[in-house]
Amino acid sequence: MMGRGLVIGLTAGAFGGLVGLGGGVVMVPMLVGMTGLRQQQAHGTSLVALVFTGLVGAASYWSRGRVEVVGAVMLAVPAVLTARLGARYAHALPEWKLRRAFGGFLILVSVLLLGKTWLSGGSVPAAGLWLAAVLVPVGLLVGFLSGMMGVGGGNMMVPAMVLLAGFPQVLAQGTSLLAMVPAGIVGAHAHWQLGNVARALLPGVIPGILLGTLAGSALAMRLPELALRLAFAAILVYTGVKFLRTKRPEATASPAAAG
Repeated sequence: MMGRGLVIGLTAGAFGGLVGLGGGVVMVPMLVGMTGLRQQQAHGTSLVALVFTGLVGAASYWSRGRVEVVGAVMLAVPAVLTARLGARYAHALPEWKLRRAFGGFLILVSVLLLGKTWLSGGSVPAAGLWLAAVLVPVGLLVGFLSGMMGVGGGNMMVPAMVLLAGFPQVLAQGTSLLAMVPAGIVGAHAHWQLGNVARALLPGVIPGILLGTLAGSALAMRLPELALRLAFAAILVYTGVKFLRTKRPEATASPAAAG
């Protein structure tokens, strides 16, 4: 299990590093396809691993002064409040419904991924009430989706910060990484309590995704960004459509009907 987890972590991290995504959108389908985990278990296992990538990424941006602490707090506090709800909602859903929901989420991420290329923020972030009015609702939504989908949520936080609050792109990325850590911890803990974490995979998945992200980020500097985003968006759409087409299980015939 550890070796398989390492392969999944390396692959998810490398793809995420190449296009600036969290590895969750790659890791969840791989966990389902390669290990046979239930959808809920894949989401919970992914979220535990992503807490570690968030910590490492946030520390890296922090060391370069690329984190807006006030903005991160405005995102993190409401996200913490809803992350547990998202995890519990995912646990309560029938697996086929969660698979369809994840498919739709992948297609949304592909749209955001393509749009990210043309994002341009201001030079100074908004402040005060306007900043709170933008970030608090985003935090509430992202926290819920993070807990539900097993992802970090940066792909929703970053566009909101850049387009609505005037954050420079790099500052938005660092701020989102810091904000996702506490929400990810809460959501991961909820999944852990619900039995949705494949603990045997973690010793491979966690170092794998960290190493893969570093390798992917380094390689991204040498490859054409737009082509990478287009190719990865196409993969996400293809995978998303497959999940959306998950069939509802046939209802078990009642004894009366059978007779």
